[in-house]
Amino acid sequence: MQTEKHYLGGAKWIQNLWVLWFGNFITGLEFSMTMPFMALFIDTLGHFNNWSLNLLSGAAFAITFLAKAIVSPMWGKLADRKGRKLMCLRASGVMMFTVIFTGMAPNVWWVIFLRGLQGCFSGYVNNANAIVATEAPHDRSGKAMGTLATGNVTGTLLGPLFGGFIAGIFGYRATFYIAGTLMFFVFLSTLFLVHEDFKPIAAAKMRSMKTIIRQLKSPNMLLGIFITTLIIQASATSITPFISLFIRQLLHGQGNLALVSGVISAMPGIATLIAAQPLGNLIDRIGAVKVLTWGLAFATICFIPQIFVTNVWQLGFLRLLVGISDAALLPAVQTLMALNTPADAFDRIFSYNQSFQAMGSVVGPMIGAVIASVIGYRGVFAMTAIFEFCNLLLIWYDQKHPYPNWIKKRIANEN
Repeated sequence: MQTEKHYLGGAKWIQNLWVLWFGNFITGLEFSMTMPFMALFIDTLGHFNNWSLNLLSGAAFAITFLAKAIVSPMWGKLADRKGRKLMCLRASGVMMFTVIFTGMAPNVWWVIFLRGLQGCFSGYVNNANAIVATEAPHDRSGKAMGTLATGNVTGTLLGPLFGGFIAGIFGYRATFYIAGTLMFFVFLSTLFLVHEDFKPIAAAKMRSMKTIIRQLKSPNMLLGIFITTLIIQASATSITPFISLFIRQLLHGQGNLALVSGVISAMPGIATLIAAQPLGNLIDRIGAVKVLTWGLAFATICFIPQIFVTNVWQLGFLRLLVGISDAALLPAVQTLMALNTPADAFDRIFSYNQSFQAMGSVVGPMIGAVIASVIGYRGVFAMTAIFEFCNLLLIWYDQKHPYPNWIKKRIANEN
């Protein structure tokens, strides 16, 4: 019987888990160090009215994910043939340069261009998830994915605090320089410490996605997971580009805006960090579908009171509750995909999910920008609550109807 290889005193998959946890941590840190203050940074690059500032901030946020949505299937197909580690190196290496150059941008159009370029080569977190999901034992998959999720969440948690501190002392550009430098260490750790046993799939032997979908246990559930990923991401990012502007409105011009924005932006991450591990264990015990369903119901309830907040502390508490729902939703989605995806299509299906996730980061901020400009920031929370409730109904429907009609008809004809 083949024995499991060990590295640095632990099983290979455990070492990969912690090295990739670090990579996810820095990736989340880089994002949240800069994005809560993107609108404030753009405001320093010109003279904008409220409408144009909202739209430009939303565009700078969304273009990264629009580019990511377009190119992710191409990278996923390449990952099935060349390996996921190479994809992690590609993403971290390019991100290092684009983030640093964003800090040097002379105007908003350079910011938007560089954010789009970053999106074309992104994908570290998704490929890190794929590596861990394929190598972790099935009976520990929920715990492994929950642990990995805490890396990105912890970075997202600390990023606003770290970024707010740096921006308050050295200015907004310094946050980009430091974030880009940290991505260099992610590149090095991934290069030397991640060990992937990858068996390439020849292009001629790759099954078509239509064939793979027909052979899945629940094709409708897979599509539901894709849409769920989109809605989760749209809900999480709908207010992100404007959170500092909303907080400025709640503060009435008083207090340290950068620091308070950082603290409030970090609140969901605090709750997710605390709850991710227990909820990951719960997924292994009762199943990912149940955790996903209750997580969506709880998220719907959490967003409604945010419409009526009157001060930043109320907002911070409610954002903390949102983080608990995120701790249930993100590992549940990843676990469902890991357990229901055939090995020869793993990266392609994960890349499609990444495209839906990226589209959520486009749809959320852009719809949020329009709503914020027309009826105010509170309307964005109302929109998000509606999104989450519709998602809950979709998951309920997919559980009752696992097969789409076109597959039912094809199976009936074959029999």
